[in-house]
Amino acid sequence: MPKLADATRGRILFGGDYNPEQWPEETWAEDVRLMRDAGVNSVTVGVFSWARIEPRPGVRDFGWLDRLMDLMHDSGVGVVLATPTASPPPWLGHQYPDTLPRDADGRTEWWGGRQHFSHSSATYRRHAAAVTEDLAARYARHPALTMWHINNEYCTYDFGDEAAVRFRRWLRARYGTLDALNAAWGTAFWSQGYGDWPEILPPRHAHYLKNPAQVLDFKRFTSDMLLECYAAERDIVRRHTPHLPVTTNFMPLWSGLDAWRWAEEEDVVSVDLYPDPHDLFGAQAGALVQDLTRSQARGPWMLMEQAAGPVNWRDVNHPKPRGLNRLWSLQAVARGADAVCYFQWRQSRQGAEKFHSGMVSHAGEHGRTFQEVRHLGADLARIAPEVTGRPCAAEVAVLHDWHSWWAGDQEARPSRDVAYPDVLTAWHRALWRAHLTTDFAHPEHDLTAYRLVVAPQLYLLTDAAIDNLLAYVHQGGTLVCGFLTGVADEDDRIRPGGMDARLRELFGIRVLHEWWPLEPGERAPCDGFTGTLWSEELEPDATADETLTYRGGELDGLPAVLRKGRAWYVSTLPEPDALRDLLARVAADAGVRPVLDGLPPGIEAVRRGDLLFLLNHGQEETTVDLPGPHRDLLTDTTVTERVTLGRYGVAVLKP
Repeated sequence: MPKLADATRGRILFGGDYNPEQWPEETWAEDVRLMRDAGVNSVTVGVFSWARIEPRPGVRDFGWLDRLMDLMHDSGVGVVLATPTASPPPWLGHQYPDTLPRDADGRTEWWGGRQHFSHSSATYRRHAAAVTEDLAARYARHPALTMWHINNEYCTYDFGDEAAVRFRRWLRARYGTLDALNAAWGTAFWSQGYGDWPEILPPRHAHYLKNPAQVLDFKRFTSDMLLECYAAERDIVRRHTPHLPVTTNFMPLWSGLDAWRWAEEEDVVSVDLYPDPHDLFGAQAGALVQDLTRSQARGPWMLMEQAAGPVNWRDVNHPKPRGLNRLWSLQAVARGADAVCYFQWRQSRQGAEKFHSGMVSHAGEHGRTFQEVRHLGADLARIAPEVTGRPCAAEVAVLHDWHSWWAGDQEARPSRDVAYPDVLTAWHRALWRAHLTTDFAHPEHDLTAYRLVVAPQLYLLTDAAIDNLLAYVHQGGTLVCGFLTGVADEDDRIRPGGMDARLRELFGIRVLHEWWPLEPGERAPCDGFTGTLWSEELEPDATADETLTYRGGELDGLPAVLRKGRAWYVSTLPEPDALRDLLARVAADAGVRPVLDGLPPGIEAVRRGDLLFLLNHGQEETTVDLPGPHRDLLTDTTVTERVTLGRYGVAVLKP
């Protein structure tokens, strides 16, 4: 199968979404001049162009796209050609209302925005396939074409009648019989037993709480239906261009898709990444998504979208301070990206995203944004020969599973203040602050390559996943699990004892008596640290080797943290410094070392291949001691005992 390397060819792809249909054609020549100036070598074209390509049903207008493709080729810029199916033209919804999705309240989502399509609509799928077929047939042999980009940010839900029919079909395939479905959904509760398949609906608006197992299956179904849409278009373009890689862009840590499964269907794994420049931990938020995307790709990945400046969808949209765009772009490269791209090339003058930045902002070529883009393009060209295709090794894995997230994120739960992404972020942040590079893994993946595996929260665990974790520890691995792990099986059925018995034995827990969620701002004093958010009434058995106990309150003297051999259980969320110190201690005991010892505050160190990336996330000049002489690829200078990094400075060091 083709890979990202077939498009990069030793380069780091640099560019972004290009929407020339928004501009008069005389602007295109200006764009090409500026692209050459900035070192742009790749643009994504056609993402939202369906109405331009097919202005009326069955009519094709490819003339403008022909001229653009020729212009890009003549200018040495490769094209990632997108299927335009994320935003159907108004005529499709007007003539075929069945293509429009409906929400849980039965309201239609009309055209006038984007992503207004029903993934279950046969009419939508037929028209999407037709425009994709014609697009692929026309440009399959065009020399500018380097990659295919299917749709954009798949994220639609549909609770309508056609979705209901497909949902029932999906459930038949999963369960086979109504008896099996009723057992899996626990429909004996609240008189919900189904006696005929047409009785089953998507989890639409209900008077009170919905069946959580039904909601869980509907999320699984939605991910699968969107994947069917992607695969149908992917297969069309593959038939015309089997030698070119295909991708679609994920949104970072979005709950709507099982991205582990989706990644297996992509030649290139790509993501859109927009950390808040006003967030003190924006760099760690970026690192989390980069680590997750690299792990899904099992190697180099594509940063499909980022912002050169401010976005337009936060309550307050802060621009990036001088140097931050370069810093975060090179951070992505350090963590495995072989493509650094933006939304978008030229900032729009009209439409819903006219305040979303572009590589060429409203200030034009003399503006700070474009000047920084130019400098970044030169940096990427300078380091590409030493970087592309190189691995980013990690000895620590963070376990993450979308099905567990979906199951735990239900209406009726012990605490609505416990948000899975926040817990996952807290644990990854602790490892990041300890300068430990991490992969992500599914709990059923092969974990034998890792010295340390952490599971911040896996509320739902299959039997296969539990067996995998037990085998990992019994084979000498070190496992640390956070609270609310192993509570439910794959049908969201609470396991006897409130935690799987095999896990209780693994951790040295005799009885889990009660979950004790904490109020916002409430703290749980413990031996040597303070817990937040959650606590548990645990009774250890005689096999536990080490405990750190709660101090005061109802849980006084009971274990907050247990260790049995190489298995740890953390029943609260320690405050940030305490969680960092705990995980750093466990990692050291497991033989995992930081990338560099003694790093100053604000410095991030990442190894990719034989290169050492040093990134200064602070605004003050900082000096870092080095383990021997290195050549800085960004400055082509030799540094010996130490290197000085200015505000948001970066060094890419080769021994």
